Amino acid sequence: MKGGIGQLMKQAQEMQENMKKAQEELSNITVTGESGGGMVTVTMSCKHEIKALKIDDLLLSDDKDMLEDLIIASFNDAIRRVEKKSQESLSGMTAGLNLPPGMKLPF
Repeated sequence: MKGGIGQLMKQAQEMQENMKKAQEELSNITVTGESGGGMVTVTMSCKHEIKALKIDDLLLSDDKDMLEDLIIASFNDAIRRVEKKSQESLSGMTAGLNLPPGMKLPF
């Protein structure tokens, strides 16, 4: 059992450092969620910070309830895209680990 616990601890520390770097990189990546065929768009960082919100001028004279629904839908679309992008970015680091299904990192 060469290396044993020491080697395992070293690997865990390296993985933790890689995760930190990946999370920092994700804060610089943005995604755009949209609704209404692109009439409402939300640009969000992968750290869930809103960078921009655009609403087509045609919607400003429309039904307020519909506009609110489109804004909510575009935010939800952006959040789904952030989660997908984050999973894709972090999946390479966890590929060699035998994690139980559905377990997400970081813990």
